[in-house]
Amino acid sequence: MDYSPTLRSETGKEMAPKMIGHMLSPHEPDNPLNWPLHRKIYVSAVAAGFAYVATFGLTAYTAGITQVMSHFQVSMTVAVLPMSLYLIGIVFAPMFSPHLSERLGRSTVYLCTVPIFALFILGAGLAQNFATLAICRFLAGFFAGPSLVLIEGTFADVWSAEATVSYYAVLAVASYAGAASGPLIAGFVFAAKGWRWTQWVTLMLILAAYLLGFGLPETYPREILRRQAKRRALPPPHLLPAESGVRLGAMARVTILHPLRMLVSEPVVIAISLFVAFNFGVLFSLFIAIPVVLHAVYAFSIRRVGIAFLSGIGGVLLASLASITIDHVTRLWQRRRRQTMTGGAAAMVAPIESRLIPAMVGAFLIPAALFWIGWTAKPSIGPAVTIVGTLVYVCGNAMVLISLISYLFDAYPAAGTLSALTTAACLRLLFAAVFPLFIIQMITRLTGAWALSLFAFLACVFAPIPFALYRWGAGLRARSRYSRNLSTLTAAEFEHATEQQQQQQPLPPPHDLQQPLPPPQEPTTSV
Repeated sequence: MDYSPTLRSETGKEMAPKMIGHMLSPHEPDNPLNWPLHRKIYVSAVAAGFAYVATFGLTAYTAGITQVMSHFQVSMTVAVLPMSLYLIGIVFAPMFSPHLSERLGRSTVYLCTVPIFALFILGAGLAQNFATLAICRFLAGFFAGPSLVLIEGTFADVWSAEATVSYYAVLAVASYAGAASGPLIAGFVFAAKGWRWTQWVTLMLILAAYLLGFGLPETYPREILRRQAKRRALPPPHLLPAESGVRLGAMARVTILHPLRMLVSEPVVIAISLFVAFNFGVLFSLFIAIPVVLHAVYAFSIRRVGIAFLSGIGGVLLASLASITIDHVTRLWQRRRRQTMTGGAAAMVAPIESRLIPAMVGAFLIPAALFWIGWTAKPSIGPAVTIVGTLVYVCGNAMVLISLISYLFDAYPAAGTLSALTTAACLRLLFAAVFPLFIIQMITRLTGAWALSLFAFLACVFAPIPFALYRWGAGLRARSRYSRNLSTLTAAEFEHATEQQQQQQPLPPPHDLQQPLPPPQEPTTSV
């Protein structure tokens, strides 16, 4: 879809139109959208690799928790704390990463923060007391966070807007697969070498990803223009004000104050943020609960527990394939329907509410899978049933994330999108940090069946959200104080409007029928 919305500065003054959030000409060879396919794939692979090692480092630690407890003489809850602190470190990334990339470019931020991330993983592996371990894990998460934030912007730089759902699916594969393979690989390493090697293997993967990405080209258009001018010995280009703010106060408003305000005033952001945050909390609590359950019920060794996490990789692959397929089929059906209604002429662009369809499927899978896992984890039923239930849960969880975040990505204009995504990212990371701290107590007091059933009942409460947004989301966005130049049609209203347009007047040229949509600008995270 091509759209050229009118942008406004913080003072409200109109700015020149901008295509898909880019300030480079569509015919500019340096425009990442015009790069050859192999270069786009390389950039995407590097960004995905950095995201993979960031989430791998998060969960690899869980393989050695029992030894951390005995080595430092701490309780299970305290031993889980370094995992939670890692997540809390990532929480800060959506607040500062967009501002750094606006001024330094994405490649510079990647290549500067990843080595620091590696240094704190090294510190965690060398820690001689629990406080040092906890602090190093927090700082490792802090510097791993930009890799999980910038991947969305990197993908948006090099792929067209029509590929939004597809590249969010790739992003989900990178982050979920990294999280699932952490216990898998680290489990084997821990069994042979001890808990410190969960950090050493993470360090090795970080170094491998960094070597792959050392030649990463810049993809952010603003920085490309600055580098072009410097290379040609020209004065710095006159650029539009950064959407994330120019002065410190404006920056704080976009990534701190506005997200807090959205969390209490924007129904779309509230609904999506709470749903995804709850799902993330449950997902990461399973990284603590599943090893405990499989060991207690089926006497699984740490190696077999790690193998069980292959179900997570299978689940996210299924979710990504299903989400991409649904998105492509939906867009093809909408395109053909519009052509039929208008006699082959171009018509209005489709509403982004169609991106919510995968979440509708995932919303049913999540509670079903939680009941499945909770009530089949017993000696009389084989472990394969519980493991398959985990696959279904991860599939539903990932479908909801891919769908809702790709919807939120285009739900508002640039600055509004940045604030909305920051809200969703920070809240889900906080939930993911807190839930693992009490999951063992829940299982102990309620039993595993009822603990997961409680989560399942709560998931049923959230399940109607994608359906409600499909019906009323466009109207809610249109009434938002953050919305400008938004398409306000729901799926049903879109079809009705097209029919009315065909009946009441001759079709104008195609470009007059295209309604401006918000550009996919400066997203803030993808965890």
